[in-house]
Amino acid sequence: MTVIIIIAIVAILILWVISVQRKLVKLEEICKNGLSQIGVQLASRWDALKALAELTKGYSEHEYKTITDTIAQRRPITAASTSADANAQENLFTQAMQHLNVVIEKYPELKADATFIKTMDSVNTYQNQVRMSQMVYNDSVTKYNQVIRQFPDSIVASLFHFMPLEYLKVEESKQEMPSMKI
Repeated sequence: MTVIIIIAIVAILILWVISVQRKLVKLEEICKNGLSQIGVQLASRWDALKALAELTKGYSEHEYKTITDTIAQRRPITAASTSADANAQENLFTQAMQHLNVVIEKYPELKADATFIKTMDSVNTYQNQVRMSQMVYNDSVTKYNQVIRQFPDSIVASLFHFMPLEYLKVEESKQEMPSMKI
C-alpha cells in the first residue's frame, strides 16, 4: 500500500513538472513570436523609409547617401534576436528619420509631393504597428517572467534553465515621439 502511495505521489509530481514545463515553453514561444512580429513591422517601416530616401535623392544626393548608409546598417529582428537587438534597430530608425527631417526642412517642396505624403502616412502606420507589437511583446515577457519567478513553478524553470527575458526599452530621449506630420 505504501508503494502505491509513493508511486502515485511520484506520478503526480512528474505530471506537474511536465505541465509546468509545457506552460513555460508556451510562454517562451509567445515571447519569441512577439519579437518576430516586431521584426516584421520594423522591416515594413524600413521599406517605407527606403522609399522616402529615394524621394530625397532628387533633392540632395548627400542626404540620400546619409539616409541609405543608415538604412544599410539595418539587421533583421527574428525570434532568435534579443530585446537589445530590437532597441538598436529602433535607434537606427530614429537616426534615419532625423536625417530625413533635415531634408524636409531644407526642401519644403518635398513636403508637398503626393508620393512623399503617402509614404509618410505609411511610415506613421508602421510606426503605430511597431508600438503595438512592442506592447504585446512586453506584456508577454511580463507573464513569462512572472511564471519563472513564482514558487513552485520557479523550481521547474530553474531545472530546465528557463531564463528571464529582457523588456524592450524606450530611451529617455525617445519618450516623446518626434512629430512626423507634414
